[in-house]
Amino acid sequence: MAVRFLRSVASVCLLAFHSAFCQTAPTPPKWSTVDGTVVLHDFRFGSGETLPQLRLHYLALGTPHRNSSGHTDNAILLLHGTGGSARSLLNPLFSDVLFGPGAPLDIARYFLIFPDDIGHGQSSKPSDALHAHFPAYDYDDMVRSQRMMLDSMKIDHLRLILGTSMGCMESFVWGETYPDFADALAPFACLPVQIAGRNRMMRYMAIQAIRQDPAWLGGEYESEPEQGLRTANEMLMIMGSSPLQMQKQAPTRDQAEQYVERYLTRTMASTDANDLIFYTNASRNYDPSPHLDLITVPVLWINSADDYINPPELGIAQEMVKQMPHARFILLPISDATRGHGTHTAAAVWKDYLAEFMKQTEPKP
Repeated sequence: MAVRFLRSVASVCLLAFHSAFCQTAPTPPKWSTVDGTVVLHDFRFGSGETLPQLRLHYLALGTPHRNSSGHTDNAILLLHGTGGSARSLLNPLFSDVLFGPGAPLDIARYFLIFPDDIGHGQSSKPSDALHAHFPAYDYDDMVRSQRMMLDSMKIDHLRLILGTSMGCMESFVWGETYPDFADALAPFACLPVQIAGRNRMMRYMAIQAIRQDPAWLGGEYESEPEQGLRTANEMLMIMGSSPLQMQKQAPTRDQAEQYVERYLTRTMASTDANDLIFYTNASRNYDPSPHLDLITVPVLWINSADDYINPPELGIAQEMVKQMPHARFILLPISDATRGHGTHTAAAVWKDYLAEFMKQTEPKP
């Protein structure tokens, strides 16, 4: 149990940068974040299950500001990917490009809030104690708990919601559920449709690899179900892969095999099997497509052409963007700078689009 606990509270991202969903993210000392925790009592999940106490941890940078009417006008919610944490978007590839003086999300101007989603980081999750009996949370639960967290923080309005991968999908849920709460949305690396086709197949295979490992013991294992967890992590690595970058990093057979072994050594040491099942399955009923017309605020939606999880040949984004009256979709072409699904964190590739969007959506006095 001690090993599992230490894994669960580790502050590093649970998956590597080239993994399916998130980024390695040690906190750079230059960003002096403030830690906070909100406890939501008797939280009821969409499944009907409840927790007496749902703990939500977050980090913050900058200082909140209120306008002449007393409403917060500079708060930005930054949402991490599956398996990540509040620290994921402190990755220098993201933070050093966006948070400094004069940058699009300059912390001298904006108040940045980084929540640990349910099931992630230092927020409540299966590996804490309940294991496979933890409530079956989904993206609707995550968004609702984020709103309750903001209420507790006395944040009554957001200048922007920017989400990557899972956070991208949560951004669409936010836009439909609370259409007037944010001035603008910036969803990066997702599609606003049901998780189906190859995407769901890969998630399902990763989940089943763990569940069918006899060592899983219905979620009550004393040590990680190694074979099932290894297979699941292998599946997630392929989901987030960038063929161009991986060919450069591993141009020979030996280097390719060594890359895999290093990746697995790193991820196996920091991933809990129950946590992985729950956060991978949290997308199971996500589908904002029927109500995208409710999203009337400006939307900057960016995907990359080498994203294996959200392949552009499906043509979904080009159709869905038409349902939102003030949305712009940008498909970044494959280049030496893109990183497959992980391009959502390589901010240098798309920062100019974000800077322009922030200027365009600046509230009028």
